[in-house]
Amino acid sequence: MIHSLFLINAAGDIFLEKHWKSVVSRSVCDYFFEAQERAAEAENVPPVIPTPHHCLLSVYRHRIFFVAVIQSEVPPLFVIEFLHRVVDTFQDYFGVCSEMIIKDNVVVVYEVLEEMLDNGFPLATESNILKELIKPPTILRTVVNTITGSTNVGDQLPTGQLSVVPWRRTGVKYTNNEAYFDVIEEIDAIIDKSGSTITAEIQGVIDACVKLTGMPDLTLSFMNPRLLDDVSFHPCVRFKRWESERILSFIPPDGNFRLLSYHVSAQNLVAIPVYVKHNISFRDSSSLGRFEITVGPKQTMGKTVEGVMVTSQMPKSVLNMTLTPSQGTHVFDPVTKLLSWDVGKINPQKLPSLKGSVSLQAGTSKPDENPTINLQFKIQQLAISGLKVNRLDMYGEKYKPFKGIKYMTKAGKFQVRT
Repeated sequence: MIHSLFLINAAGDIFLEKHWKSVVSRSVCDYFFEAQERAAEAENVPPVIPTPHHCLLSVYRHRIFFVAVIQSEVPPLFVIEFLHRVVDTFQDYFGVCSEMIIKDNVVVVYEVLEEMLDNGFPLATESNILKELIKPPTILRTVVNTITGSTNVGDQLPTGQLSVVPWRRTGVKYTNNEAYFDVIEEIDAIIDKSGSTITAEIQGVIDACVKLTGMPDLTLSFMNPRLLDDVSFHPCVRFKRWESERILSFIPPDGNFRLLSYHVSAQNLVAIPVYVKHNISFRDSSSLGRFEITVGPKQTMGKTVEGVMVTSQMPKSVLNMTLTPSQGTHVFDPVTKLLSWDVGKINPQKLPSLKGSVSLQAGTSKPDENPTINLQFKIQQLAISGLKVNRLDMYGEKYKPFKGIKYMTKAGKFQVRT
């Protein structure tokens, strides 16, 4: 399936490569570099690039391209999902996934990749199973390995590999038994000049942190499960029970894992949590323009909108901007023509605004189109789709665990056209 994996940084340098079946020359990445040059931004590089003898599939995360080389017919989403699992595993092992961290732990990285793929096919992709096979690096373990010449590879096969529940190890014991679930929703939207929604959709995930003794059997039910569309489950979920009762029944892995991801695309179900009032104008005869935007909450169920960041790519003819924010700080880069406004929290009683004038190059005609406004924000304790967990029950064990549910909505690609 996967012949080789190349890790490429933002500068276009291959800083790590791993081959499983046969060694594939680095020159195959030239096709990827060509596609990278054609793309205006790193996120716009095509995830699937065909070449005469191979196919390149890639994901871009943490300013690193993870490029898999395929020689035979393979479902592309299968490979892309595996690459995301590789990134998540690195993040779980090292805390952060960056070029420097990967270089510092290159031995562990190769050992983990060797276990995750067997002859190019996925083998062990569960983080807790991998941690039994390959011990996560610590300062003490690194010093001992350097002195003794030993490795992080475990002596015994993980107990979970031999059971019918391969994602959970046996004999798990905790003093404090707890199960926490995070419902995180990301809203992608395009809003037109008049404030109408052109397109809007929600990508949601439920991440879990489960630390329970023994072999617990959990059920998670929702107040409104029909909202969930295009659902993707962790292998531990019993799919037949979900199909018949719309209840999640599962024996959880030990530790952190993603229970499910879902998609809400029906426009009438997607509430837009913020609005932007804008007045951006350029005159033909003058080298000055007007810039005025106000951000406010909308359909937030009384929750606070925080972490608000407004960015706008101004036209090339803009020389400078003289702006005054009612709150927060703003920066305009005259070279890249990028305006950034760090708003912070939105106070509904006093809406944040950014007003001022725009200086244009003398003698140039006014820009053909107004700039678009991109927003970043997050809202704690709110799932914008309206999804709510009804109850969480545990069977198979006699103790009472601590349980908690947290909700969060954040902006994905949220764009307002002016």
